Amino acid sequence: MTIRSKKIFLFACVVVPFLLYCIYYYGMILKNAPYKFSEFESIQFQYGYGDTLRNKYDSRTGDYQYVNKRDSLIKMKLILSKNELLYLHRKAADLGFWDFPANELNPKVKGRVPRFVTQFNYQHKSKKVVYDASYDGPESLVDANERLIKEFQKVLNEAEARQKK
Repeated sequence: MTIRSKKIFLFACVVVPFLLYCIYYYGMILKNAPYKFSEFESIQFQYGYGDTLRNKYDSRTGDYQYVNKRDSLIKMKLILSKNELLYLHRKAADLGFWDFPANELNPKVKGRVPRFVTQFNYQHKSKKVVYDASYDGPESLVDANERLIKEFQKVLNEAEARQKK
């Protein structure tokens, strides 16, 4: 066997099956991804103190209500663009939202603690996370929750400012 035929044989026996396996394996992972944006329906985001979540947003209906600095309840229709929803979906995926526990509460703390409820709804599944600001879980999980909440608030504030113009 010549050196050239040995290289071709090695390539055909090792590299080609490896590449085919990689394509098959990662193709199945992407095909069975649990939360795809193509199946996305809506986002619900609520926050407030304790069980009184007075600040709410629902992307399905566009209903948005919040308490302003004067302690007045403001209600409006706020429609997020598809790009903004895609941004929030990808940010949630980057931060590992799909792996967050459903309840991130601290039962030891009583009183007025900020609470956030985030829910992503898809055609076949939905993911809801209840997060207390006093949650004493892993630091990386607390940080990821806070970053996602800041992104939600930033997108809502930008959309509201854009709508007022």
